[in-house]
Amino acid sequence: MPPPPEVLDLFAVPDAPEPLPGGQGTSFRAGDLVLAPGRDPQVAAWLNPLLARLAVQLDEEPRRRRRDLRVALPVPARDGSWVVDGWGATRHEPGATPCEDLEVTLAAGRVLHARFAASIRSRPPGLAGRTDRWAHAERLVFGPAHALLAAAAGTPAAAVVRTAERLLDDRDLGPDQLVHADLAGNVLLDAHGAPVVIDVAPAWRPLRWAEAVCVLDSVVWHDADRDALLPWTTGARQQAMLRAIAWRALVDQVDGFYDEALSVVAST
Repeated sequence: MPPPPEVLDLFAVPDAPEPLPGGQGTSFRAGDLVLAPGRDPQVAAWLNPLLARLAVQLDEEPRRRRRDLRVALPVPARDGSWVVDGWGATRHEPGATPCEDLEVTLAAGRVLHARFAASIRSRPPGLAGRTDRWAHAERLVFGPAHALLAAAAGTPAAAVVRTAERLLDDRDLGPDQLVHADLAGNVLLDAHGAPVVIDVAPAWRPLRWAEAVCVLDSVVWHDADRDALLPWTTGARQQAMLRAIAWRALVDQVDGFYDEALSVVAST
């Protein structure tokens, strides 16, 4: 369903929004904005100012090259709120197309995460209060094994989670930092070929885990070559990927979707 008239009014855009392709098919272009539903006001209250500052800094860097990283600029409503009835807005990028190159997506994520690490030194307080299924599953895969197994029991995720859990150990995955936990499918290429990161899904976890999620999602959902999983079959990378697989299985609850990925990662 398109955004209702009161949402369009508060974002000061035309009343004839156009559906946008890609993603989950729920975003609309209205004037020079992209409106997307399902936004959490509490998350947006701390995340959007951060992203807005970063977007402007990246666009205005004196030494900027045409293909350097960009971030979609969040735009507030006329009353100053970032979310109206669950809808949030970002600046529309004319001519942008989905990035289908996994290496470009990963490179964009590394630049973004380096920026996050340099400017955000402690966990944002707003992350602690999240109760959505993504946050709940994330806490489980980084928590005690008994809680993870109990949560998966009797669900479509049970078999994958049991297998992944048997291979988990206490290996250090690196320091926690602010990461984009849903990078695959959320990088566009603008009219000049610059990557534009959209729909930041914030988490305070190791960079390796965020990259593992990106590789996993790219293979399972975006037709990347299965061989992209091979560098993630040993050591700390394997541990990150096992947590990524268990997390996605818990979140998605789709039987069989992660079996092949797990078989590759667990084969050594």
